[in-house]
Amino acid sequence: MSAHLALTQLVPLAKELDENKVTPGVLGFIVFAVMAGAVWMLMKSMNRHMGKVSFEETPAAAGTRQKQQPPQE
Repeated sequence: MSAHLALTQLVPLAKELDENKVTPGVLGFIVFAVMAGAVWMLMKSMNRHMGKVSFEETPAAAGTRQKQQPPQE
């Protein structure tokens, strides 16, 4: 009897939901999770590659670079 009472109370609540409402559901969550994982892996790879880059110029390379530039007036 309590199940019947619960169903009679839930039926009006179900009718209040908009039947034209579209939600992403499980597929939307899976696509979002895959994209988030791909972005995380790309950021991890970029961090690893940026760690290999040397931003400091050697003194010899800096001296030859200045000689190649035209004099400023």
